[in-house]
Amino acid sequence: MREPENCSTMAEIRAGIDALDLELVRLFAKRARFIDRAAQIKAGVDLPARIPARVEEVVANVRAHAKAEGLPPDLVEKLWRRLIDWSIAREENTLGPDSLRDRNG
Repeated sequence: MREPENCSTMAEIRAGIDALDLELVRLFAKRARFIDRAAQIKAGVDLPARIPARVEEVVANVRAHAKAEGLPPDLVEKLWRRLIDWSIAREENTLGPDSLRDRNG
């Protein structure tokens, strides 16, 4: 795959975008496998799907990465908050909804 600055036709641009889209989907699938494993581990140690401090840590990390890569941090944060919400919902398929978990032991 050519670097964007080395592309001279729309066909090359489209091929690069299509290749990146495939790579992104594969990365999201791998991330989902990490989420599934997290749910298994959390179930064994009685942790909820949503851990607010971790959510904010992830958001801060991606905002910093976005800024370093020249992307708008606010936009990347919005995308990641959707991804995080989806990930938490995925964990809740294993753990059950956080709102229904007994927090009092």
